[in-house]
Amino acid sequence: MSGLGSPRGPEFHSPDWASAPAPGVTAGPAHAAPRGRRLPAAALAALAVIGLSAGAGGAAGYAAGRDDDGGGTEPATAAPPPVGGVPSDLVGAAARVLPGVVSVQVRTASGGGSGSGFVFDDRGHIVTNNHVVAAGGRGGNITVVGSDGRRLNAEVVGTDPSNDIAVLRVDDAAALDRLALADPSATRVGEPVLAVGSPLGLSGTVTAGIVSALDRPVRLGGSSRQTAVQTDASINPGNSGGPLVNARGEVIGVNTAIATLEGGGSIGIGFAVPIERARQVADSLIARG
Repeated sequence: MSGLGSPRGPEFHSPDWASAPAPGVTAGPAHAAPRGRRLPAAALAALAVIGLSAGAGGAAGYAAGRDDDGGGTEPATAAPPPVGGVPSDLVGAAARVLPGVVSVQVRTASGGGSGSGFVFDDRGHIVTNNHVVAAGGRGGNITVVGSDGRRLNAEVVGTDPSNDIAVLRVDDAAALDRLALADPSATRVGEPVLAVGSPLGLSGTVTAGIVSALDRPVRLGGSSRQTAVQTDASINPGNSGGPLVNARGEVIGVNTAIATLEGGGSIGIGFAVPIERARQVADSLIARG
């Protein structure tokens, strides 16, 4: 798609990236091709993991994030019947989660960027990615847009670049619905999940997949190595900071990065900061802020 710009934010690499195989050498499991098909060496050399915030170059995506239609979604009180073959628990989970997910828009004199976030508590705190708010630098203006189209000014409470987590605060906490956080010990490989956010400025977007792996080592900006939840739910630029939720509508991670080939979009390998670590970082930033 033209006019949407390229993914922005810090570059992320898997821990094996620095030792990527030379042409002719078989790649390790982290870069293996699907069974029965081998990726060319040039493609393997281009595999990287990148941040997902939509940057200043994404003019069309940025404009699309202006949610002025006022269409809100009420939390579900009971799981609706299956629709089009989609499990009813995922339909109910989406209905419960959407009111607590926001589009994060950063404006500066030179442009800005956008990403996603979710309501962390009842005091107006919102969790997102550090690389989303870093687009604003000093003097940037940050606005969050709820599922009902309401715009609220936000301030940065604190950031943790090593974990790619940031906490925002809005004054009107009553306007937002807090999301439930999952028990991290209950997350299982293979369970269904939803990635929720504003890819390319398209707010309220929900995509489905599964937990592909737990404790996957990735490199978050610079040389910091952290473990992440790996998923095949489609996440794209602008999903940064949005929640990865289970079928009960509980947050299991904060969408942070995707693997990509030759600078392209999602190839079905995405990563999220595990919710337990995100919660600990957020609590610490709030306590200091």
